[in-house]
Amino acid sequence: MGLESSSKDEELQERIRAALGRVNDPELHKPLTQLGMVGGVAVKESTVTVSLKLTIATCPMQDRLAADVQRELLSIPGLEHVAIDFGVMSEEEREAMKKSLRGGVAKVNPFTQPTSLTRVIAIASGKGGVGKSSVTANLAVAAAKRGLAVGILDADVYGHSIPRLLGITGEKPTAIDKTFFVPIEKYGVKVVSMEMFKPHATDHIAYRGPLLHRVLDQLMCDAYWGTLDILFLDLPPGTGDIAISLGQMLPDSEVLVVTTPQLAASEVAERAGRMAHQMNQRLLGVVENMSDSPCPHCGEAIALFGQGGGELTATNLTELVGEKVELLGKIPFDIRLRNGGDEGIPVAISEEANGQGSAHAFSELLENILVRRRSLAGKNLGLQL
Repeated sequence: MGLESSSKDEELQERIRAALGRVNDPELHKPLTQLGMVGGVAVKESTVTVSLKLTIATCPMQDRLAADVQRELLSIPGLEHVAIDFGVMSEEEREAMKKSLRGGVAKVNPFTQPTSLTRVIAIASGKGGVGKSSVTANLAVAAAKRGLAVGILDADVYGHSIPRLLGITGEKPTAIDKTFFVPIEKYGVKVVSMEMFKPHATDHIAYRGPLLHRVLDQLMCDAYWGTLDILFLDLPPGTGDIAISLGQMLPDSEVLVVTTPQLAASEVAERAGRMAHQMNQRLLGVVENMSDSPCPHCGEAIALFGQGGGELTATNLTELVGEKVELLGKIPFDIRLRNGGDEGIPVAISEEANGQGSAHAFSELLENILVRRRSLAGKNLGLQL
């Protein structure tokens, strides 16, 4: 009788551990058992008591974590009550968790490792005001809608606007310690921005060259991004320190140049492409923002900002690099795009891509980005037989 009871207890413990293994941390997206967050488990009659170790005492996801654990454990026959004792990881336990999440190594840039499969796409422009950040935010949301794992690094340290465009202004990431934090997630996109680390959103940033490089390294490497399919970088306009630093930090990144149809804007946008080429980054293509849009009354195309800027930029950059640089898309001037940015509801998520409008344009642009037109045929892969 005793042996039979012991066997049943062991089986129940195994089922409890398996149930806890199905619960993911809401921010790290890894099983609690894998993260070392499960302490003791005790069962008395129909009640199970579980000790859970939080990464920090002020964990904002504690209530959701408790609800997820209760749901899984109460699905086990014979268990009717769940008690959860919350504690906090020790410094050694946090270090072990961080090392595990980083693949068993110390702090590294996850996007430069040989095992990384993440496409890093920098969104650049020669000047401000062309809608570069709007393009970044909506492309990321469109990609997340497609089921891709997506992140945005808001590298526009001085003029960061991604938090506003995604409706997360004032939100702060969960920091495990001074060298490890979890990006904020919205619309399926993981976001890191300098705005998140300022005491007040309206505070200005006054950093110079070497310090800027260090800040970018921290924003990129101290964040736990998980496994991403695409990381979008929202670059500041122009060809300054940040563009140079990111070119050095991420030499395999691709660059998408944003311009408006205005020829004067096209000339400036070309400089951003030239900078990317100088840094040996691949020019992914050109996108023309604020393009022709149909008149709401007669349906005729209205070219508020002129015509031809996107084509001219693509043509000039093609001559520069010696291979085809394509105009990948045109985003029509659309008041809904501006309204969505002000309200923190990107047009890519708020509208159906129904064959017209800016939402459809972003869907088509994303499709052109995801389809790699360049083949490896005939290229030296550096393999030795």
